[in-house]
Amino acid sequence: MRVIAILCLLLAMPAAQAHGLLDHSLNLRVPLLLSALFLATAWVLYGFGAQRVRPHGLEALWLHLAMLIAVLAVFGPLDDWAETSTSWHMFQHMLFMLVIAPLWALARPLPQWRAVCGPLLQPLWRSLLRSGRYPVPLAMLHGALIWIWHTPSLYILALENLWWHMLEHASFLFSAWLFWWSCLRAPPRQVPQALLAILLTLMHTGLLGALLTFGTSSFYGPERDVADQQLAGLLMWVPGGLVYLAAAGWITWRWLARSWRHQQGAGAARDSG
Repeated sequence: MRVIAILCLLLAMPAAQAHGLLDHSLNLRVPLLLSALFLATAWVLYGFGAQRVRPHGLEALWLHLAMLIAVLAVFGPLDDWAETSTSWHMFQHMLFMLVIAPLWALARPLPQWRAVCGPLLQPLWRSLLRSGRYPVPLAMLHGALIWIWHTPSLYILALENLWWHMLEHASFLFSAWLFWWSCLRAPPRQVPQALLAILLTLMHTGLLGALLTFGTSSFYGPERDVADQQLAGLLMWVPGGLVYLAAAGWITWRWLARSWRHQQGAGAARDSG
């Protein structure tokens, strides 16, 4: 896994150097530097923690892949394209919410981070673990942030100000991570809530995608192309909807498989008795 981490860092460095971190004045680079520091710290701490608490299965791979995609999404050319294109901006948001966040949830990095940080951040870890018991409220929080940041005024503000841009990205990533954590890691008794949370998210993101798709005027300024906005809506509506449906199918399959194994075990116990 150390080799994977080194390769990921080597691949990410040219993108970070070519875009974002070095092409602004020092004052404007502060939000970018803070973003880079946060991602690098989380990545390095996970590497040290993995030496103390060994990840299970493919968890380390999911974490390294998610971090690499995050670096490319924030500091690569995609961020520049998103400044002038609504569809590329939507694609960037979908990477945060539908790729990076669920990969973080599947990676389960909390044991590794806790092993490194010790008791210092125990209240934070306990709060995160407790929040994962409530898929529907987390889906509502995540949904509210999606709609708030796609209002024209805040959307344009995030494009014009790097501090607001960083806050937008952070809110998408963190709320989506909690949402996917509560759904993909839901215990059997919470699976109905997880499926309801995914259904709610599927419905309201589909509605937002439809509004963008069928809009006949630009929501985000006359300089933005309406056809590009409609493409952004289709990206959220169709591929995004498929991701939520696939996640719901995977959760249901795991739930039914567990129930079937439990019934088989109970039947075998009765037969042996």
